[in-house]
Amino acid sequence: MSQASSKLTKVATTMTFDKFWGWLQRHTNCIRRAGTGDSVLFDHDEFHWNVVADEENTFILQLAVAKDLVGELIIVPAVVAYVQVEPSEEAEGEWTFECIAEAEDGRDVVYHFLLSHGYEDEDHEERWSH
Repeated sequence: MSQASSKLTKVATTMTFDKFWGWLQRHTNCIRRAGTGDSVLFDHDEFHWNVVADEENTFILQLAVAKDLVGELIIVPAVVAYVQVEPSEEAEGEWTFECIAEAEDGRDVVYHFLLSHGYEDEDHEERWSH
């Protein structure tokens, strides 16, 4: 067996934004960071993540310490064509979730998330805690 064929290839998969967002709401304790092209929020042991949906079909991902807001991301699902999922190149076991918008001139990552584990299809409402 050649050296090239003995290495595992990392393959990206895709999912719908709705499927990803529903799953993410049950895994907020697993978020390591979340951001856009302009900003990034980093997790910390004293912080916690909140997910809020407003009436205008936008979602808000908040990072807080106690009751004090550290930062928030405003997420508009209508701009997301799909979510690309792949193992992180930064740390073993962590996974990158990129929300991709498509336009005539190409694709753009509009939101990105790093989680402590990959997506797993769930039949129950179990919360992960790491």
